[in-house]
Amino acid sequence: MLSGKEFLETLRDGRRVYIGSELVEDVTTHPAFRNAASSFAMIHDRKQAPENRDLMVCEEDGEEFSTYYLMPRSREDLERRYETHRRIASWSYGLLGRSPDNFPSYLSGLATRPELFNELHAGFGDNLTAYYRRARRDDLFITHTVTNPQTTRRAEAFDGAAATSPTLRVVAEDDRGVTVNGLKMIGTSAIFCHDAWVGNLQPVPAGHEDETITCAIPLNAEGVSIWSRKPYEKYASSEFDMPLTWRYDETDAAVLFENVHVPWENVFLHNNVEMTRAIYMMTPGHSLANHQANIRFLEKLKLTVAVAYTVCKANRVDTIPAVQGILGELAAKLAALEGLLMGQLHSCEEMVPGSGYVTVNRRFMYAALHWCTNHHAEICDTVRELMGGGPIQMPADSSVLADPELNEKFETYWSTPGQTAKERMKLLRLAWDLLNSEFAGRHAQYEKFYAGPGFVMDAYSFFNCPWEELEGIVTGLLGSYDAETAG
Repeated sequence: MLSGKEFLETLRDGRRVYIGSELVEDVTTHPAFRNAASSFAMIHDRKQAPENRDLMVCEEDGEEFSTYYLMPRSREDLERRYETHRRIASWSYGLLGRSPDNFPSYLSGLATRPELFNELHAGFGDNLTAYYRRARRDDLFITHTVTNPQTTRRAEAFDGAAATSPTLRVVAEDDRGVTVNGLKMIGTSAIFCHDAWVGNLQPVPAGHEDETITCAIPLNAEGVSIWSRKPYEKYASSEFDMPLTWRYDETDAAVLFENVHVPWENVFLHNNVEMTRAIYMMTPGHSLANHQANIRFLEKLKLTVAVAYTVCKANRVDTIPAVQGILGELAAKLAALEGLLMGQLHSCEEMVPGSGYVTVNRRFMYAALHWCTNHHAEICDTVRELMGGGPIQMPADSSVLADPELNEKFETYWSTPGQTAKERMKLLRLAWDLLNSEFAGRHAQYEKFYAGPGFVMDAYSFFNCPWEELEGIVTGLLGSYDAETAG
């Protein structure tokens, strides 16, 4: 397993990362990425610390690996995974959406059904098993790029057009493997990852079989380039003024593959429109990964509610009944989500009878996913109302603290009973960074779409609802009386 220092060293591997036209030489030292890289390194160190090691490190056949690579066979295994995810999320306050434990949850679930992949193509299931074992052995940090460019989602728009769709596709294959060309989204944390899992979580239309490739590609491979969105860390003036942006800007990226050769051993599905997306739903992969996302969101929600309470207390309004009512509503929402997570564990299920593997209760998991997607913006808006105008009543930045004359005036006029002006500024800067900064705006967009648009969330819950059982309640009630028996 990698230490934090070793992890950082693995990122100095010749990868091509662009910020606009700038080619980044070293992501571990560049001002746009160095602090986020250190946050991921922190996770590597802390999971192996004495107080965490027994829980977060597993051993099998003399090999140690992170618990988030554990394929669960019991409720106890799921509970161990839960606490592992929870601790990792708590170390970044739920602000690293694509932390190192996210994609291994997909991979661990997929790897429980190698026979499914072998049935689709001889040897692909064996490839998957081998990759899973390699990933957990080498402590790989993997991102997934499973979304096509937004402009290509209506494939017919390119039919007969002079332009070629930029969607990634297989352009050649030989005895050694396949060659892929095209663009994939959204590689959150790709800048800090070892491999990209290339696939599809969106439907692929018939006739586009060359786009169905599912494979793993090292992010320093020849022909791969990573195109970062605007990195907010680069523009963070100080940790005091922007503490979250400073530490946890994981960045999102488009990943461009230009005639990249992928050996057959790293290919897991090919030329299958029906299964390119279904593999995630027909294995525990989708449920385990989104369970991790639920846990991560819970930790972010804890921070958000804690900020609301602390700001109200600092403003000396926490004893006002109306304010307590709003705080109570936030507390109830926090408890409701935590209850949904406990239900996922308590009512865990064997997805494939006789497989020996379990996953979390999918109905409760998708309900939680739906809950998170639909409540995040509302909760943030509630906390903004509780904050009032405090954050925009502060001086421009903390440089005022370094000027003795200005700082004296600042403390005189901005302090409150029981709280210095500096303390007040520090709290409100944190609140602003969480809820109103450019970093916060990215999180608002991320939470709304990371698992798919709203109608997809609705569909997940629709297809996992026991409609026949519910209909039976009505049928039974209707059958218990008739006109002849009416009183």
